[in-house]
Amino acid sequence: MTSKLFFKSTLLFFSLLIVSCGSSKKAIPQIKPSADYSIPKNSRIETGAETLFMRNIELLKDKKVGVVANQTSISGTIEVHYTEFPKEGIESFYKKEYVHLVDELIWDKINIVKIFAPEHGFRGTADAGELIVDGKDTKTNLPIISLYGNNKKPKPEQLEGIDILVFDLQDVGARFYTYISSLHYVMEACAENNIPLLVLDRPNPNGSIIDGPILEKEHKSFVGMHEIPVLHGMTIGEYAKMINGEKWLKDGLQCNLTVIPCLNYSHDMKYSLPVKPSPNLPNDQSINLYASLCFFEGTNVSLGRGTEKQFQIYGSPFLPESEFDFSFTPQPNFGAKDPVHNGKLCFGEDLTEIRKIHRLELKWLLKAYENTADKTAFFNDFFTKLAGTKKLREQIEAGMSEKEIRKTWQEGLEQFKEVRKKYLIYE
Repeated sequence: MTSKLFFKSTLLFFSLLIVSCGSSKKAIPQIKPSADYSIPKNSRIETGAETLFMRNIELLKDKKVGVVANQTSISGTIEVHYTEFPKEGIESFYKKEYVHLVDELIWDKINIVKIFAPEHGFRGTADAGELIVDGKDTKTNLPIISLYGNNKKPKPEQLEGIDILVFDLQDVGARFYTYISSLHYVMEACAENNIPLLVLDRPNPNGSIIDGPILEKEHKSFVGMHEIPVLHGMTIGEYAKMINGEKWLKDGLQCNLTVIPCLNYSHDMKYSLPVKPSPNLPNDQSINLYASLCFFEGTNVSLGRGTEKQFQIYGSPFLPESEFDFSFTPQPNFGAKDPVHNGKLCFGEDLTEIRKIHRLELKWLLKAYENTADKTAFFNDFFTKLAGTKKLREQIEAGMSEKEIRKTWQEGLEQFKEVRKKYLIYE
């Protein structure tokens, strides 16, 4: 038989605050760590979704609920009792499996009326940049509205009949990872249509890193919405508070925002994601290297799409074999139907075994540029969008060292850190 299993409560105490942020509707309670916030030894991190089901599910009772979710939106576990004693022994008699947020909400008799899906789709199977169409979830038969392509922001008619919207996506802490751009547009739509937003927080696997150039307003795009560094060091709940507090929504609007925080979490904790946040981030190493290697999307260098080492290797047919002893040939696969340099032998570096990095690294980008014979063909127009500034490309082309480039970021980073402090939920 199958039954729900919820984890025991921790010793962390929470206070309830009523917060109204620009909405005429009655605000829902905001859960916030108390002043004596501390992390019990050997405690398990609990996500906002788990906190919701264990302590705050009443917030959604008797309401028509919309959900922004994908494959990362998992909550707690279920306990499976085998009908026969397993051969492997008593330790495998109970099997714990993650439950999708939507399935758990339905299980708890929450009235979900619509699902909204970000880039990569509701089940997380689409390529980066691939067009996602509206449809239905085959498991629940609920309608799915895509928030990618031409419909990045929920339309008023798509929000009709919704009393509250729940947002639960796993971010990786990089400015150009588009889930935080979807968050912006969802918050804006909620503010415009007077709908409360409940953000279920999740740890940032790169949560202790604040680094990179600050985005300049003139280079705003879906891969960079706000004037923040490439690595912002915030959870998605903290980032939502910053969007609201800094009045970054259109016309300075603020939405009726409530963040359900994680328990037993601080920014310097190691956090391994239980599922892929997107098709081409298969493991902890790729997530750690993502921000540094993603710059190659704006060049003629492959970052491993079309291999089993996405965001852990880089290479190009234009890099000399004499300088790079690693080679690979991209082929179509899950998450990359037509990868860069499809079918071509690429020379580069394998970074799968390097130690975890704690900053935005430029050394691989600089090495690839320096070893490319035709430097005029190295960059493409997307590079400036990723960098959020023209300066980085100009600095590289001018031959500046990594140390010299990093020095130009420092003033902006210090200013951002001061703003960031106002919105932190965790130590």
